Amino acid sequence: MTAYGRTDDQLAAATPALRDGYFDGQTVVVSGAGSGLGRAIAHWVARLGGRVVLCGRKQDKLEEAAASLARYEAELLVHPVNIRDPEAVAQLFAAIEKRFAGLDLLVNNAGGQFPSPAIDIAPKGFNAVIDTNLMGTWHMMQAAALQWRAAGRPGSIVNVVAVAGRGMPGVAHTAAARAGVIALSKTVAIEWAPLNIRVNCVAPGLISTSGMNAYDPAAVKAMIQTNVMKRFGQAEEIADAVCMVGGQGGAFMTGEVVHVDGGNQIWGDQWTIAKPDYFKIDEQ
Repeated sequence: MTAYGRTDDQLAAATPALRDGYFDGQTVVVSGAGSGLGRAIAHWVARLGGRVVLCGRKQDKLEEAAASLARYEAELLVHPVNIRDPEAVAQLFAAIEKRFAGLDLLVNNAGGQFPSPAIDIAPKGFNAVIDTNLMGTWHMMQAAALQWRAAGRPGSIVNVVAVAGRGMPGVAHTAAARAGVIALSKTVAIEWAPLNIRVNCVAPGLISTSGMNAYDPAAVKAMIQTNVMKRFGQAEEIADAVCMVGGQGGAFMTGEVVHVDGGNQIWGDQWTIAKPDYFKIDEQ
């Protein structure tokens, strides 16, 4: 099996595109921080001087991530949370308030899906993806906004979504959820502007993470042909974009969707299951 993704040591050896101290004095919450893109983003925040709140479903993965971040001597808070549960999310933000007196940036990275033809997805599976990727993201967004409004302080949200504008065959459930997050983000970017809260999205394309192992190898091989750069993106490239947009570099950005996809949105279709013969080009 091909190994996808970056190890902690590989992330530590990579160089962020942003200046040292970019997040000095700031508290950044990263959901889904135990693995994949969330773990890479947490590395970047810690390296750039920020305090990091690592949250996600699995305590052991969060603790492993925190142990790796210790090399940067950043202040850390590990807090397991089920983002589907509004009460659990409220407890998370209460813990952030108690430990760090609030937050500056929320990175909604947590989510999940599974490849399947849409016609075969059971209601339970479809609802689970919507509940996590859309409703869970909303619970986190609203809790952060309420805390910022109560404190009278500005805030920034970056929602990690997907390249969903032309559909995502093979993951209809997450396409629906992520498109919902994009529309939601644009809407509250307007509503929350008077509160000095910015809301943006970063849409990764085909990124090399451990999650790629869930897909059919033939489908993964074909995916590489769906962006004009014909390669996988790397976790650090997403971390650079998320940190730039969420921090001072994106200070005049709100309601935006930043695609980091090697040109997928302008070029190719991205099947996460085997492409049916119906769509294959007749070369005769």
